[in-house]
Amino acid sequence: MTDQAQLRKQLLGTLTANGSLRTEPWKRAAETVPRHEFLRDGFFRRVEGSAPGAWTSVLESDAGWLDACYQDESLVTQIAGTILPTDIRGQIMRAPTSSSTLPSLVLRMLEDLRVEPESQVLEIGTGTGYSTALLCARLGEERVTSIEYDDVVASRARTALARQDKFPVIVTGDGLLGYAESAPYDRVIATCGVRTVPTAWIEQTRPGGLILTTIGGWLDSSELARLTVHDDGTASGPLLGGQVSFMLARPHMPPALGLLPDLSQGKERKAVIGAGVLTGWTTRFVVQLAAPRAQRLTMERDGRTEDVLIDVESGSWAALYEHGGRWVVRQDGPDALWDAVEEQLGRWHAAGTPALEEFTVSVTPDGQTIRW
Repeated sequence: MTDQAQLRKQLLGTLTANGSLRTEPWKRAAETVPRHEFLRDGFFRRVEGSAPGAWTSVLESDAGWLDACYQDESLVTQIAGTILPTDIRGQIMRAPTSSSTLPSLVLRMLEDLRVEPESQVLEIGTGTGYSTALLCARLGEERVTSIEYDDVVASRARTALARQDKFPVIVTGDGLLGYAESAPYDRVIATCGVRTVPTAWIEQTRPGGLILTTIGGWLDSSELARLTVHDDGTASGPLLGGQVSFMLARPHMPPALGLLPDLSQGKERKAVIGAGVLTGWTTRFVVQLAAPRAQRLTMERDGRTEDVLIDVESGSWAALYEHGGRWVVRQDGPDALWDAVEEQLGRWHAAGTPALEEFTVSVTPDGQTIRW
């Protein structure tokens, strides 16, 4: 058995043991798809002990490349929208924009997609092509369409898939628009996050079909949702839990904050709820529902740390700090952001602090609603 075959066997054993890989059809598919073949252009790894956000490239010729390909971890494959691992041999401090998702999540989502042998699948976010190859191995390439926003990423995925003798439809374009030419689909799976489920996905899915996507926001909390499409063109379904996150689709990424407002202005009061809720995954998700356009930053002002929420679109903001063992909020703008947050969290507490798995998502022509 070759080194890569042994590493693949060990990884799949781990994924079976932890429950990510649950059924025989997906086990057989995973056994035939070598992950390293989709990482031959290398990946980026965080630089330990350096400044936050520093990355360095790991290429196929580097020691440890093959072992890393078969670890259950996400591997960054593009930085700042254009920079590939082969472009640098040093350190870079920019934000990741494409990655190979950790295999346990890839396979958990494919299991959660509940495909049937005849399912036609639309994948949003081709990435390296690894998950696309798994779909082809399970269903056949003629049943798989995948759309990728970045033409360079799409081209690399096509090349990697061709090396595995797989030729599904790979489209370069805005995945939020779906791909009507291959519709209708029985399943839609998104390997990028969205703030709201696009209506195009619903329109291109047969009634009774499923949409699997992560729904999140600009406060960096998200969750996996599985929606069933109904005859009336709406869709609904539960959040599935597990604290699943993906990079947001590029059109859903937050705008630049730009010039900050004067945070010394505004009305000040004692806060009923402090900024600690911005650190918890579930509470942050609830906060996002109350302030969906808000972004968070932390600032040092007047010798104290302030947690700030800013809504760029409306100009509203709220700043929180501790004083004398209590939280104080100062806010300004057309919307009282922290008032809305406290009201939302109050309703959530009154309902018994339900877990995210108890939330449901509904999408109609009038918009998206998330309730518990």
